[in-house]
Amino acid sequence: MNLTQLHNSIIQNIDFSFSRSSGAGGQNVNKVNTKVHAVIPLSSLEGLNQAELILLRQKLASSINKEDCLFTDVQEERTQELNREIAVRKLENRITAAVKINRKRIRTKPTKASKERRLKMKKIRSAVKNARRAKNWE
Repeated sequence: MNLTQLHNSIIQNIDFSFSRSSGAGGQNVNKVNTKVHAVIPLSSLEGLNQAELILLRQKLASSINKEDCLFTDVQEERTQELNREIAVRKLENRITAAVKINRKRIRTKPTKASKERRLKMKKIRSAVKNARRAKNWE
């Protein structure tokens, strides 16, 4: 995955549409179209190989429409410009997170020192409980 190529293809091929936003903004909410609906066709994403595109389609299936376009809605800020920037960042982050393959964790055995520490703590706890038991019976 080439991040700069991906970033450039997102910026070049993204399609924005705007509508009235809900939430903060007072009377301005009723007048200004600040909500951003960003759409990008998956076929226009450069910097991803075929396997990464398949992985992307699987992980982001709920955000991909019938035209094979990835979409997002942003209405966090009061201005259209800020919401537009957030939408681009959000799409980039979602694509990179979906394509990233997490390495499988390799299990390791506990060290000798950690085993000894655990046994030492168990002996201390046992001694505390034994002392408590001896006090109650006297």
